[in-house]
Amino acid sequence: MKATIERAILLKALGHVQSVVERRNTIPILSNVLIEARDDGSIRLMATDLDLQVDESVAAQVSQAGATTVPAHTFFDIVRKLPEGSQVELAASDGKMQVVAGRARFNLSTLPRDDFPVIAEGELPTRFELPAATLRQIIDKTRFAISSEETRYYLMGIFLHVVDDKLKAAATDGHRLARITLPRPDGAEGMPDIIIPKKCVGELRKLLDEVEGTAEVSLSPTKVRFGLGSAVLTSKLIDGTFPDYNRVIPTGNDKLLKLDPKSFAAGVDRVATIASEKTRAVKMSVDRDKVTLSVTSPESGTATEEIAADYGSDNIEIGFNARYLMDILAQIEGDSVEVHLADAAAPTLLRENDSSPALYVLMPMRV
Repeated sequence: MKATIERAILLKALGHVQSVVERRNTIPILSNVLIEARDDGSIRLMATDLDLQVDESVAAQVSQAGATTVPAHTFFDIVRKLPEGSQVELAASDGKMQVVAGRARFNLSTLPRDDFPVIAEGELPTRFELPAATLRQIIDKTRFAISSEETRYYLMGIFLHVVDDKLKAAATDGHRLARITLPRPDGAEGMPDIIIPKKCVGELRKLLDEVEGTAEVSLSPTKVRFGLGSAVLTSKLIDGTFPDYNRVIPTGNDKLLKLDPKSFAAGVDRVATIASEKTRAVKMSVDRDKVTLSVTSPESGTATEEIAADYGSDNIEIGFNARYLMDILAQIEGDSVEVHLADAAAPTLLRENDSSPALYVLMPMRV
């Protein structure tokens, strides 16, 4: 194999694929990135952890087609440190790959291309397109609520499903729930319910930053593939059943509190400075036209802050985990947030207004 490629192009593509590779691998080939020089004047780079795979094709001058695999993180670090604007020559033979740029020369150990595993996609019968901005919105509005508890593996991802003419995405960790509802894209009718794993969500979000226009989504009950310009991300799906989250979305919360989300979040952040790391509990005392936030910590002392609010129901005291509350408030883009309350023990509903696509449910804490 012999090819020459511009450093910036190689670095960008390598950056996309190498982040899939785990730092510690018991299987040596999984530490490597596949480099395939093709006769059509392109180089294909590919990396996998057996659950997730990213491959990207970029333009290059290929003088001899062929393929090999080299340690992904080492190769990425080398290319990162090469002079800007340099042309990188890659030549592989006899178990080594030579990397030359200017006066810098590296010889990397390789492993055979035939040992490199590829995720067999099988049939992906459901296909549709989504604007990259919509896909970013789906991830940003729900990702923070994904569970990291491995015993509840079916909660360790974003649940994507179609209900009537709507595409819904939801995530929950049992303490909070985030859901966004969007119009169903053409081609998504009849799609299976899927749970996209957390690692796939993270890699997808990084790749989406560089995608304008639309992303192509193809899926089956076990796999999903995202076409993102020159990059393709393929992932296995979580094999499990997502709980019926609709049961925890309250419908009868009749006490409506309206506040400015930024000053609310800043107030919660300030009083939570002295909250114990373990519970992070903040008490909210809701009164006419104001909310009093308070924290009492046996170690540190007490803190209170008053925030102006719009509220017309009976007084209520309720406690929340400060970090969970701030995570939700960070997603509210407007200058008002609606907090629908019932009592100190019932789930609380938060949203921008009744027409916003995203809604959030937060379980209260005893304080």
